[in-house]
Amino acid sequence: MAGMKITAAVLGALAVPAPYAASRPLALTELTLDPPRVGELLVRIEAAGLCHSDLSVINGDRARPLPMALGHEAAATVVATGDPDDSLFRPGDRVVLSFLPACGECVRCLGGEGYLCANGAASNGAGTMLRGGCRLHGDQGDVHHHLGISAFADHAVVDRRSAVKIDADIPVEIAALFGCAVMTGVGAVWNSAALRPGESIVIYGLGGVGLAALLGAIAGGGQPVVAIDPVPAKRALALELGAAGAFDPAEGEAPIVALLGGKPDVVIETVGKARVLEAAYAMARRGGRIVTVGLPNPAEQFSIPAVSIVGDGKTIIGSYLGSAIPARDIPRYIGLWRAGRLPVERLLTSVSSMADINILFDRLASGEAIRQIVLPDHAAAVPL
Repeated sequence: MAGMKITAAVLGALAVPAPYAASRPLALTELTLDPPRVGELLVRIEAAGLCHSDLSVINGDRARPLPMALGHEAAATVVATGDPDDSLFRPGDRVVLSFLPACGECVRCLGGEGYLCANGAASNGAGTMLRGGCRLHGDQGDVHHHLGISAFADHAVVDRRSAVKIDADIPVEIAALFGCAVMTGVGAVWNSAALRPGESIVIYGLGGVGLAALLGAIAGGGQPVVAIDPVPAKRALALELGAAGAFDPAEGEAPIVALLGGKPDVVIETVGKARVLEAAYAMARRGGRIVTVGLPNPAEQFSIPAVSIVGDGKTIIGSYLGSAIPARDIPRYIGLWRAGRLPVERLLTSVSSMADINILFDRLASGEAIRQIVLPDHAAAVPL
């Protein structure tokens, strides 16, 4: 199989100053995409979502090797398999892409914790594929992969372990949301926190992941469910989705404790700031569980009174990928969406052309947007 020419949004420098509409850190660039190797898939990207994990690379909070083709939340269609005898995937299959390819062989994978796969994490950090090397090449050499996906493109080569088959009738702009926002947010509540019906829960941050966590908390029987965010429109949406209360963080703990009749059983932190994690820890009741899914700048330090861990019996839980098993959880969450119990379409702010991507990251950075979807131009892909 020959490679192909594609167009992808490539980041060439870290911490380019905003506004991104002017500085344009992402450039739509023609690249050469290698054919898939055994264990890999060539996919046509149908829709890709903008996430703070992408923004954290652009703004320098999460340093990654450059140049890098960004994007990690997507719905796609299989074009070809690296193994013609692949028993699971066939051309034409619709898939949701997961941003951590679990190798299936390391200790964590063998223990049922593929979301902590050491080999997948190492390849993601290096900007390479799980099976080694880069499949993307520009005029100056290799272009790195973002979390094994590089979804801001018309086509991609991904590890088959990054793909989960779904039904083809799901609108692509909805299907893409399950690859990160829904899997991470709902998973943080159901898998990491193991929320029990009737437990009270407070959620810090109402971006795509935070609002997905709110939907998961309501679907899972959390009672009451309270949201915290500085953006009035996001608080209003949380109330529409079923939150018992939505507060500005500047209001402090008092009104939340008054509403709940005490401190909450579970607190979910999705903001990715150490000071917010400290507030989330303080918010939880004695014996409460604090789940953090945000990714702070590695230089940030988290400080709590050490004695409180034992004295208050609290548990801090880190949740990567929503502690999810994508092949199990994505179909389950889609089933709940079909049943009307996870109305994830309410997270969708806009559907735009890939040409608008820098403007869209300005909207994400300002808090104006929740989940924005970009659609690639497939006419740009040319077989070699």
